[in-house]
Amino acid sequence: MNKKGLAILLRTRMRPTDPTNLPYSPNSLNNVVNQNLSNSEENRSNGGVVRYVPEQGKSNPNSSSNKTERDFEHVRESMHSAISMNKTEVLDSVLNDFSEGYFSLSYEFRRRLLLVLAKEYDLNRTQVRDLIKQYLGLELPTRGDNAQSDDHLEEESMLSSFYRIERNLRLALKPMYEVLFERLNTHPGGLKFLSILRSDILSIIAKENFASLRALDSYLKEKLSTWLSPAALELHQITWDDPASLLEKIVAFEAVHPISNLIDLKRRLGVGRRCFGYFHSAIPGEPLIFIEVALMKNIAQTIQEVLWDDPPIPEREATCALFYSISSTQPGLSGINLGKFLIKRVITLVKRDMPHISAFATLSPIPGYMQWLLSKLASQLKLAEGEIPAFSSANSDSTFWENILEPEEESELMEASSGVVAGNSGMEVTFKLLTSMNYEWTNSTKLLSVLKTPLMRLCARYLLQEKKRGKALDSVANFHLQNGAMIERINWMADRSEKGLRQSGGIMVNYVYRVESIEEYSHSYFSTGQIHSSSDLCHLVELKAEPERQ
Repeated sequence: MNKKGLAILLRTRMRPTDPTNLPYSPNSLNNVVNQNLSNSEENRSNGGVVRYVPEQGKSNPNSSSNKTERDFEHVRESMHSAISMNKTEVLDSVLNDFSEGYFSLSYEFRRRLLLVLAKEYDLNRTQVRDLIKQYLGLELPTRGDNAQSDDHLEEESMLSSFYRIERNLRLALKPMYEVLFERLNTHPGGLKFLSILRSDILSIIAKENFASLRALDSYLKEKLSTWLSPAALELHQITWDDPASLLEKIVAFEAVHPISNLIDLKRRLGVGRRCFGYFHSAIPGEPLIFIEVALMKNIAQTIQEVLWDDPPIPEREATCALFYSISSTQPGLSGINLGKFLIKRVITLVKRDMPHISAFATLSPIPGYMQWLLSKLASQLKLAEGEIPAFSSANSDSTFWENILEPEEESELMEASSGVVAGNSGMEVTFKLLTSMNYEWTNSTKLLSVLKTPLMRLCARYLLQEKKRGKALDSVANFHLQNGAMIERINWMADRSEKGLRQSGGIMVNYVYRVESIEEYSHSYFSTGQIHSSSDLCHLVELKAEPERQ
């Protein structure tokens, strides 16, 4: 094993990296952020809750509870100073003091501090209302085409009042916490800190629905989206020659298909493979998001052939660039679609460097499919037990009754499951099989054969028809569809890992990016929720597919 491999193995041990090992300036906010990041990440991994429990009994001036309260007030004061101070020569120390103090707080005190920031440093709505009243009280100037110069001067004078109030309105509509965000963004390590701050905000919102906190999150998200525009990001191809500290992060943050060992990592960065990341100068040495690409002869149907393809085909024989994993390293950037720009830039780069690549596709998980299907089956079983005496389509007169399985699927499942699992209906058998321990059904050729038709058909329905607010219910489907992809094919037993079986019954999906149609498909999906798909997929749910372009 070479020195790099040994370094990665020893420093990561295939677990999330400890940012305290990174070489940052000891006096910068970068250092403060990274010294405390491991604790912050641990808090979020436990659901974001690190509860402060005060000591029982009488108050003691030297008790830990009073000390924690004093710490909170100190951080609150430093936050106020960071917002209100005008002396830039002492601002660096104030921002460092605020961030260091923030990381020292428990979840409960961070929650309190963020609520203070959201409520007490919001915009002045009394001032906004007064300005709006003044604006509505102004009379719009009217001037004909043949107006004299005196009329023109009078019009300019009237318009100046509009301009003045409009300027004041723009200023009044900016909350005070914008100053804190702006100052942190221009400070070393501040962008990383803001990402962590937003991650904590999202954690609180997930548990408590505060309107003021939602407004704070929305404003910070908008700011981060501006600061992380494609023009501010650098696309970098990650290779085995990159520093071990960077490769550690690829191992730590790979979210789709975990990297099992150093051989696996080296294969994903070697011949026939590409890995690209978006980097920002304010967060050096750490990709905000990265994507893994396999160069293949055809669009892969199983993840096994992608991850276990050894040796890979010669790159000159490849005709397809397959995106098989995309991972974000910053929870606080949730909802900021960096992946959209990353995919488009990678397509452009690959087309430029490898003109023989003609197909751009994904092999993607379907994370919400099993949850949706099992929920459907469970609700129908409960409905049948309470309202319908037998599992029969003849008794399906309830408004909420849905015969999920076709009659021939019912009979085949009942026959194939005989002696394996007991059930009064195909739906009950299916539910028991899919929720069985260790997924024993995947070891039976007969059960795999009879389950394939209904699970593939229902998966097509889930991807094409099940929606939330007019968009695809599945999060990964929504991501690729809004980026301009179409759904090409679903693949049976494409991911036999425990995660793949748990999320989607082993089924994976190919999304295809047709370069000439990306913008059109993206626009139609955003505007009308239209999902473009192949005719084969549409036939599974008896939809009429649009003719494909030649």
